Amino acid sequence: MNGQIDDEDAIRERYSQRIEEMRRSKAKQMQFRANIKKYGPPAAAVCIVLILILVRVTVFHTASGKQNITEKTQQVENESVSSKNAGKEAQNINQIGQQIPEEENDALPVLSLLPSPSSISGPKRQKEYRAEAGNDTDVIGDEDFFSQYGIFIDLKKEKVLAGKGAFEVINPASMTKILTVLVAAEHVDDLDDTFTITLEITDYGYVNDCSSAGFEKDETVSIRDLFYGTVLPSGADAAVALAVYVAGDQDAFVKMMNDKAKELGLSKTAHFTNCVGIYDEEHHCSVYDMAMILEAALDNELCREVLSTKTYTTSQTEQHPEGIILSNWFLRRIEDKDCGGEVISGKTGYVVQSGNCAASYGESKDGEGFICVTAGANSPWRCIADHALLYKRYLPEAS
Repeated sequence: MNGQIDDEDAIRERYSQRIEEMRRSKAKQMQFRANIKKYGPPAAAVCIVLILILVRVTVFHTASGKQNITEKTQQVENESVSSKNAGKEAQNINQIGQQIPEEENDALPVLSLLPSPSSISGPKRQKEYRAEAGNDTDVIGDEDFFSQYGIFIDLKKEKVLAGKGAFEVINPASMTKILTVLVAAEHVDDLDDTFTITLEITDYGYVNDCSSAGFEKDETVSIRDLFYGTVLPSGADAAVALAVYVAGDQDAFVKMMNDKAKELGLSKTAHFTNCVGIYDEEHHCSVYDMAMILEAALDNELCREVLSTKTYTTSQTEQHPEGIILSNWFLRRIEDKDCGGEVISGKTGYVVQSGNCAASYGESKDGEGFICVTAGANSPWRCIADHALLYKRYLPEAS
């Protein structure tokens, strides 16, 4: 019996010891956590500061080393060039001194050993299309301005002179065709090549209630005629035909359009789903985007010519023995308005969701270039009036 009691006491003792060990371990853990909470943040901050100092010192030494190597290399090169060309430069300076009168010798030109920019070979850099809006940009809000959106840009200064919802997303309607002809122009080599209009092309325009250049099924027309047919009467038949000719189908061509928008730096707000301008929620841009697209198109010789043509007669075909007379009604109507200069190029657009739209290019009497884009007018005449108003207001007087 006593032996059994001794065994139980021993078990209780070991159990008590185990509990005590667990309590001590728990206490240590709690103390450790408290220390981390108390001293952790300051220690981490110190470590971060030390790391930053170490990185800065490393970068400094690396840069210093590279600079020293560069300076030594440049010094050697300069000494070599100097020794080789000293006699030649002296001779040039003497010759210049003989040609310039004595009183001008103090203003001798500096002889540069660096090549001129035109002599440096390399890939041609894509022109940057942009216009900045600032605190001095006017907000268009007059009662006699009918469009919901508008922008007026001084191309030389790359400055937005006036705007109204200029960076808001809209549906550009048939202003889209400016990008269509720009992309096509960059991929067409022979304007005298021909294309045969298909039933699918004519049906596409008919089903979507689009304007037409008037080409018929099985009519073989020149590629040049397709460009003018796309812009002047805003023909969906011509635009889709151009897309199919260039890319094989409209979907592939639309991808090229979006690639071009990205190249121009407009992909954040500009996205296109068709080459015609048919309404689609995913087919959109801002009037600013369209202004930049128009500027890029004007830098293309073919596009500039097409966008600036008031009337054009297509080639003679079996279906149209005398050709089709095409007109840019925007240019023909605005030429009677007092714009303070001349509106040279233009393209209109209309769908119910975006109202009457237009993008135009005009010049002051001194030949300075400006771009105007509007959207959301409730009639084509009011759209034209808005363009005339902005040109009249912001074109500078002749000097």
